Amino acid sequence: MSNGIDDSASSQTEDKLALVQNADLVDSESEQHKKLRDKAYRKFEQEEELKPFQAELIKMQQHLEQTQKRMIILFEGRDAAGKGGTIRRVTRYMNEKHYRVVALGKPTENEKTEWFFQKYVRRFPRGGEVVLFDRSWYNRAMVERVFDFCSDEDYKNFIRGVSGFEKDLIRQGTILVKLYFSVTREEQARRFDRRKTDILRQWKLSEVDVQAQERWDDFTNVKYQMLRKTHTTHSPWKIIRSNDKHLARLNAMKVILNSVPYERGNQDLDFVPDSKVVISGARELEMMEAQRLRSGKFKA
Repeated sequence: MSNGIDDSASSQTEDKLALVQNADLVDSESEQHKKLRDKAYRKFEQEEELKPFQAELIKMQQHLEQTQKRMIILFEGRDAAGKGGTIRRVTRYMNEKHYRVVALGKPTENEKTEWFFQKYVRRFPRGGEVVLFDRSWYNRAMVERVFDFCSDEDYKNFIRGVSGFEKDLIRQGTILVKLYFSVTREEQARRFDRRKTDILRQWKLSEVDVQAQERWDDFTNVKYQMLRKTHTTHSPWKIIRSNDKHLARLNAMKVILNSVPYERGNQDLDFVPDSKVVISGARELEMMEAQRLRSGKFKA
């Protein structure tokens, strides 16, 4: 008799324990679902915040078509700094007939024998068109320089010629916007780790990416040299702080829109870039030089 009572009590205890565990599991799943829901809603709100500016980009594009103006936008910066995501948001609603995204791979054997700028000039816009370069001729001053993909003479020739090349472009009517996306070392590492584990992002991880963290200081040094020698009054750099991808995208749109004298569609929009997100090339140089004086090396 006592064994039956003991067995029954034991069974009830196990049932209660199972109920508690199931309740904990439900609570855990509910919390997880809540986080996923909040994240999805936050992303939705961010995309909605971009839409008025994306509508303005359509107005800007129409102005370029009507005036037959040419526009080039350069997206430069460290790996995983958010260039590609920004390009996708900028072009999402634009007329596909009047813009192109150019992301060039390694030079072909023929291209190696050509004038350096020639392969880029071939992709330049015609009247009324926007061309967005996902990395540009500044590869020579950044990736190629760090990894010795070009000779010292190649680099010196580029630095000597690039400002005159851009000045000529602008003088002949091309609107040129130069954006440099700046991400911190810690945030870059976090994004690389995500690329390693996320099957939807693994294709983004390249051999250069793997070495980007190890060569962080080298990239910082060539960034400083590039800004010092190619930030000019006629062709300035705009630095986009891109740890927060949404703010980077929003403010990059504002910089692009402010570079074209088109008639605004929505007069109530705030077109002023956030000064904490968009930094002039000259200001970035000042900040980097101050860092070097304080700590003996650049940190940006």
